[in-house]
Amino acid sequence: MNYGGSPFGGITPVVKNLIIINALFYVASIVLLSSFGIRIEDYLGLHVPMAEKFKSYQLITYMFLHAYPTLTHLFFNMFALFMFGRTLEMVWGPKKFLIYYFATGIGAALIHLATQYYEIAPVLKALNHYLNNATHENLELFLSEHFQLRSLDMKRNFDGFVSSYNSIYNVEPDKAIALSKEFFHQWRIDFLNNHITVGASGSVFGILLAFGMLFPNTVLMLIFPPIPIKAKYFVILYGVAELFLGVANFSFDNVAHFAHLGGMLFGFILIKYWQRKGNLY
Repeated sequence: MNYGGSPFGGITPVVKNLIIINALFYVASIVLLSSFGIRIEDYLGLHVPMAEKFKSYQLITYMFLHAYPTLTHLFFNMFALFMFGRTLEMVWGPKKFLIYYFATGIGAALIHLATQYYEIAPVLKALNHYLNNATHENLELFLSEHFQLRSLDMKRNFDGFVSSYNSIYNVEPDKAIALSKEFFHQWRIDFLNNHITVGASGSVFGILLAFGMLFPNTVLMLIFPPIPIKAKYFVILYGVAELFLGVANFSFDNVAHFAHLGGMLFGFILIKYWQRKGNLY
């Protein structure tokens, strides 16, 4: 099978177009922000369903966005797509490969949203409790146990609120409490809107899973450490590592590990379904 002598020679058509589209979205992200102050992820990144900015089409569009301005996120996702996706596309054909790519990406998004809801729900419950029982003591309790700042704008707004609140609480406590309720109504909106997920990692992990299942004994050479490992063991180790990191939930870690596991899970289900139907190849 010959795919021509272009700079993308040897690359399959769907993989090639996916890489091009992701690269174009990456460039668009930088240009729109630097030239017009528009953050494309506000519109196309995956938001939690409770957020004002959530749209159902984000379950697909989030796959084509990557963190910027560094190239690391985009590069490693596209490198894995290039290395493993070509083989799968040649085995399955463009249509089935594209179905698999989107199915695992959407599946990853659904699993990620479920885990995000589990993390966010206690914060929203505590906030609703405060808004319904607004006192200075309950405000301090919420701030100490559940309050989060997810952007510089949220921090600036909070600093302004604290200054205003402290300046009037001892003189007009009722007015200060009313100010706090107004602030936290807006904070809830900003808090939810700032939970944004981007990246093709869910689909890429689905591709890694598929490669490990279809070609389990293919030997891969790791970069760090530089040792050979069979594809099936590589996938198992990667999955275990993602599960550990997802459960550990380190404060410094902003990677959507359960989205990666979701891509692998939905990939496994789809491959087993195709096997049962007798049309995996």
